[in-house]
Amino acid sequence: MPQAEGLYYTESDLRPDVERAAMPVVLVHGAGGTHLHWPPQVRRLPAQWVLAVDLPGHGRSAGVGEQEIAAYADRLVAWAEAIGLPPAFWVGHSMGGAIVLTLALEHPRRVRALGLVATGARLPVNPRLLASTAQPETFPLAVETVMKWAFSPTAPPRLRQLATQRMLEVRPTVLHNDFTACDRFNVDARLSQIDVPAVVIHGTADKMTPFHYGEHLAREIPRARLVTVRDAGHMVMLEQPEAVAEALAAFTAEVLGGG
Repeated sequence: MPQAEGLYYTESDLRPDVERAAMPVVLVHGAGGTHLHWPPQVRRLPAQWVLAVDLPGHGRSAGVGEQEIAAYADRLVAWAEAIGLPPAFWVGHSMGGAIVLTLALEHPRRVRALGLVATGARLPVNPRLLASTAQPETFPLAVETVMKWAFSPTAPPRLRQLATQRMLEVRPTVLHNDFTACDRFNVDARLSQIDVPAVVIHGTADKMTPFHYGEHLAREIPRARLVTVRDAGHMVMLEQPEAVAEALAAFTAEVLGGG
């Protein structure tokens, strides 16, 4: 299993010669998630070198997570340096979106393009939800609440069940740290400084980061465009994986083609 700087990651079968690699795609999951929050359709984009990483304390990576988005970004920079990763197309979901926005602002030489999936320039967390993740006895209730908000009404029950099971396996400390980091995050005043192409992918039925969050990102980031996924909730890439994969593939082709 590949690991670097304490972080577990997966790679698609296609790993081109780094000297010729135009733009690797790096997938960064959200709060309480793992690389498995990215469905196979996204982890195996055609003709692309795709890497999906488990953040510290998540999945197969050691640690207890971080309480600051910038700290997660720093860990990913160290990981990228360790594996010799060239400037990449960083794609982040929710908290992962906050992390890749921070990479673009604080480590711009690492970033060729951005994919911002169901995220925002700020990610406030309901105080009661934040408090309920702090105690093991209230953690199951917190997970139940998150799952109620995470999917659209049309999401298959089996998908909800699997996502709930995976989140219940997360240590309460890790999820609490993630939500703390999200609640402290705010780069709204700096969006105009981001000078790379960006695609914003957002579901219209997102209750956790409402659709207007995505509209705001697409409006304020100079080289951004919005892809709307109708009737999808916060876990848009799990509810409609083909739509998200198609949007990412089309954007990648556009960036590589100089569009």
